[in-house]
Amino acid sequence: MPKPAAAVVGLVCLGMLGAGGIAVAGAPAESHGPRALVISNDGGVLASIPLSGDTFAVSYRNSIYGTVAEERYTVQEDGSYRLAQLAADQLAVLEEYYAVPGPPSAAGDTDRREWVTDPDPGHPAEFSRLSLAATDLGRRTVYIPGAPPLELWKLVEDSDPFVVLSLKETP
Repeated sequence: MPKPAAAVVGLVCLGMLGAGGIAVAGAPAESHGPRALVISNDGGVLASIPLSGDTFAVSYRNSIYGTVAEERYTVQEDGSYRLAQLAADQLAVLEEYYAVPGPPSAAGDTDRREWVTDPDPGHPAEFSRLSLAATDLGRRTVYIPGAPPLELWKLVEDSDPFVVLSLKETP
């Protein structure tokens, strides 16, 4: 389904991002200044969201369990980002789908999700670029503290739903 260009422009003007993702190899950025999370595809930049700190999250509807899961990332000094926490509305997503080694905990009262846990330390996930399918079914959404949620699936066409998340130094 076509997505109106005005919505993309509006989201970019607001200053406004994954398991389920495919890691794409790339060299880490050599920057230490302010950064933005850039969402792009083959057509170019779809949105650029300034980071107010060193964290962001990507939520999605898990196709096996049909409930929302969230991958929370921490930005590293070299410009890459590392999976720092997993969260989900259903406990089984963390225990079975992600197969985390330790027991998940109930999330805090202000958390978007019901359950949280650390990712498997034996399999660290660190990215400089992350390719994701942003489909209507998966409803991938980016969360950055201080910014409105960005619904990635609304930025792309159904025929080409892939987006790439990367960090860029901002002036």
